[in-house]
Amino acid sequence: MSQTINANRLFYASCFALITTAFSFSIRAGILTQLGAELSLDTVQLGHINQMWFLGFPISMILGGVFYSAIGPKLIMQIALIAHTIGILLTIYATGYDTLLISTLLIGLGNGCTEAACNPMIADSYSGLDFNSKLNRFHMWFPGGIVIGSLISKFMTDASMPWQAQIWVILIPTAIYAVLFYGQAFPKPRAGAENALDSFKAMLNPLYLFMAACMALTAISEFGPQQWVGPILAKAGASPMLILALVTGLMAVGRYFAGPIIHKLNTVGVLLGSAIFGVIGLYMMSTMDGSMLYVAAVFFALGICYFWPNMLGYVSETMPQTGALGLSILGGIGMFSSSMFQPIIGAWIQENKVAAEATGLAGDAADLAAGQATLSNMLIFPAILIVAFVGLYFFGKKVNHSA
Repeated sequence: MSQTINANRLFYASCFALITTAFSFSIRAGILTQLGAELSLDTVQLGHINQMWFLGFPISMILGGVFYSAIGPKLIMQIALIAHTIGILLTIYATGYDTLLISTLLIGLGNGCTEAACNPMIADSYSGLDFNSKLNRFHMWFPGGIVIGSLISKFMTDASMPWQAQIWVILIPTAIYAVLFYGQAFPKPRAGAENALDSFKAMLNPLYLFMAACMALTAISEFGPQQWVGPILAKAGASPMLILALVTGLMAVGRYFAGPIIHKLNTVGVLLGSAIFGVIGLYMMSTMDGSMLYVAAVFFALGICYFWPNMLGYVSETMPQTGALGLSILGGIGMFSSSMFQPIIGAWIQENKVAAEATGLAGDAADLAAGQATLSNMLIFPAILIVAFVGLYFFGKKVNHSA
């Protein structure tokens, strides 16, 4: 007698696995300054450490997508648990740059396994508007977890607690998802999405390739400013971790109520609106300081809120034949793009500070100018997306009229 699949328990377990990912993102963002000072790391080295998190993500995400139909989500999540646990413990006991590179890579691998297993598992467990709602609510817990992690990091840092103590916190959601997944039956891949070769052929569709390019830009638009919020806004007259908590808190709320918005505007309309608000938010953050940064953060949050889940949702709905592999590759491209830009952003901060000092600025004023200039550099990403999504909107209308 086969075991009954408890879709809701699997969903809740998936949410805690994503909270683990979120904690590893936000708490690391919160301790970047401490890491740099305590272990004598410059911003380029910190960029390479960040890069490992984003690099491990697409590696395991793509491999998980390739083998999803063969090994199933259960084994992929077991691998995630091992990678998360070892990576977190190695980070806690890291003594230098090289150890942090390895430990952060392992955490990234665990995070990628979570995406590779949970996105298609949710797609295989739910359908229609219920699927869109569940996917957005699942991805709600990435920003939701970042809110919690950001506040934990801020309070622990303000209490002069060591960065290692903050990393221990990441083990809490890790243990919870392990317990929730334990002993559960998992859904089988949908028919038509089980052959990796067929999925790969479907991915050669020009529309999929276009969405993959857009995914690279949506991901760095979201993760670039958030991951570097500490060093970029440290001297801007507002708390970087409170800004991160505000942004991700609004993202969580927006994703929770995404269903009616998508139904009214359609997925492409939501993506276009996101790109527009992203440009406005980043521009405001690059030109304002003090309490006005919290206002700017609201616009930025509205911009990046719907990018990730609706990029996945659009591909899943319009090109279902790409299957789990298609979703994993798309997410992998987003994380790989974010990985490649981490050292570049670190270098931008250094270069912009040198430029600021060359104009006669010093100390906090130079740091503020460097942070604002770096945010200005990032404006190009959502600006390109506005053009891309306008094109996608008219392409969709053309297809619908010809159908």
